[in-house]
Amino acid sequence: MSIASAPSHTATATPGAAYRPVWQRSQEDPEGFWLDVATQVQWKTEPTRALDERGEYEWRWFPGGELNVSENALDRHVDAGRGDNAALIYDSAMTGTKLTFTYRELRDAVALFAGVLRDQGVSKGDRVLIYLPMVPQAVIAMLACARIGAIHSVVFGGFAANELAVRIADAKPKVIVTTAGGLEPGRVVEYLPLVSRAIELVGDDCSVESVIVRQRDAVPGTAAEYNEGSSASWHDWEELEAKSSPAAPVSMRAEDPLYILYTSGTTGSPKGVVRDSGGYTVGLQWAMQNIYNFGPGDTMFTASDVGWVVGHSFIVYGPLIAGGTTILYEGKPVGTPDPGAFWRVLSEHGAKLLSTAPTALRAIRREDPELEYLKRYDMSKLEAIYLAGERMDPETWHWVNDGLRVPVVDHWWQTETGWMICANPLGIEELPAKAGSTTVPMPGFDVHILDSNGKRITEPNVEGNIGIRLPLAPGALLEIWGSRQRFIDSYLSAFKGYYSTGDAGYYDEDGYLFVMGRTDDVINVAGHRLSTGSLEEVLTQHSAVAECAVIGVSDELKGQRAAGFVTVKHGVSIDDQQLATELIALVREHIGPVASFRDVTVVERLPKTRSGKILRKTIRQIVDGEPYTVPATIEDPTVIDELITSLKHTVSAPPTRVVTLP
Repeated sequence: MSIASAPSHTATATPGAAYRPVWQRSQEDPEGFWLDVATQVQWKTEPTRALDERGEYEWRWFPGGELNVSENALDRHVDAGRGDNAALIYDSAMTGTKLTFTYRELRDAVALFAGVLRDQGVSKGDRVLIYLPMVPQAVIAMLACARIGAIHSVVFGGFAANELAVRIADAKPKVIVTTAGGLEPGRVVEYLPLVSRAIELVGDDCSVESVIVRQRDAVPGTAAEYNEGSSASWHDWEELEAKSSPAAPVSMRAEDPLYILYTSGTTGSPKGVVRDSGGYTVGLQWAMQNIYNFGPGDTMFTASDVGWVVGHSFIVYGPLIAGGTTILYEGKPVGTPDPGAFWRVLSEHGAKLLSTAPTALRAIRREDPELEYLKRYDMSKLEAIYLAGERMDPETWHWVNDGLRVPVVDHWWQTETGWMICANPLGIEELPAKAGSTTVPMPGFDVHILDSNGKRITEPNVEGNIGIRLPLAPGALLEIWGSRQRFIDSYLSAFKGYYSTGDAGYYDEDGYLFVMGRTDDVINVAGHRLSTGSLEEVLTQHSAVAECAVIGVSDELKGQRAAGFVTVKHGVSIDDQQLATELIALVREHIGPVASFRDVTVVERLPKTRSGKILRKTIRQIVDGEPYTVPATIEDPTVIDELITSLKHTVSAPPTRVVTLP
């Protein structure tokens, strides 16, 4: 694998000289490599082996090893003399509250709530469903479960009752931990009626015995109001703590599940990704040190939610395992109160790193394209920005790179992998950056481009399916909760010997990986396969475009044709017809007439999940007149109505066309 030598902020004189042998050793000597990394975490019983391959589709990391993840995240730092260091900073833009927990304070809070769970009959292997907003109790509850060996399943606060019921029925939790509600700009979301209804929907087979409720001043509702008529007993969090005592860490096998995290299923049924204890701890230890260059004394602001994998790995477990300070932010990138919200948080708390989704930066860019709000804050301690969740378009990459003048790392990973498949490993060396690329594979991940038959594509710049050679690195999923066959069918059966990522992309001549989008986002126009990511890349070059999505819609003649949906930057005035004409011309210039691109719809907002992914499949189904189900993960369901209204009011049949040029 060659590494480019393009200029960068502080790139090494011989790019790849430090990184390449590290990755190579992880492939040639995985036993030695990962056992060495494992010495950096605290074991109750140290493993003597790194990998146990139990068959074609089954493997386990660090067999025989025992540890406790909560102890690694908290107790060992207190024992090492860092008990007074800041562990968790809570910053709520919704209430104005700011709190700091030291490692000792957070350990004690976790131990006490672990005692509460123990008193409610929760023991090793039991499941606990956590349904909380971005408040410190969410972190405390997660780590408390890990402390006593319970398997937590965090569900994004505010999910609809029927979606919550599906997860209850699948995970079968003994206890639900929740609060009165969450706060969104301009509205309050009450959780307790949703929890009550979800338990009711599950019915007689509901496993939930107790619901623990943390009261919240800004939201009405108490546990006592829901006790009568419920199949579960409802309790007040603080009342239970007053009667409890701290719980000690329980020894867990490395392969024991730490948590279940649900991700969307292709059949509409969510898949419960199972994460182990030992492999995850070791994987995050390596990632924090070598990708993020993060350790004791460093502060990290991950602008995500604990309901997503980013929140699990890089708000809660990763930064705390590494012994640094993590920021828990309750707010939005814009509107709470302005597009300078992230810069305020970074400046006030002296954060070294920002990790967020490209969609958050695009939202800021739309509101503040000249970064006027950035000028109000001191960014001198910020050293790097990390992006994940959706493909980072080159235009936004250049915008933030030029504006903040720190490395911008577009790293690629998935809920299933737990940490980065590809990244720029700043803790080893800063490789020259390329806009649009996720840089290079990380140790443990052997990433190949495959054709439809599973044959490796070795030529550069040829797009195909992205697959990862088995076994996956420590910290990646071990199975789907309750169904090993579903794990195999969903991820391992498409290409023999590979985990199928579901993404399409290519390597360039320097060994840099470009992830162009989901494989179902590749469209076929009259026999020509086109990546929607490539088309979106062109649309974002227009100075008026804030965000865009390209989908393939049905076409009687060509099979499919590309259709673009764009939003316009705030403060920019341009006629829709003029914008569409210019965008169509851009695509013809950069892609050519083969794209057959002639449809542009200008919309106020694009439908997205809470994690920032644009719902391209849903848009396509609406445009093609197919039945569709709005995913429960959608950030704001009213956007769908706006989209449909926009289509109806701007055109006649076919409904996609706002502007059509010959």
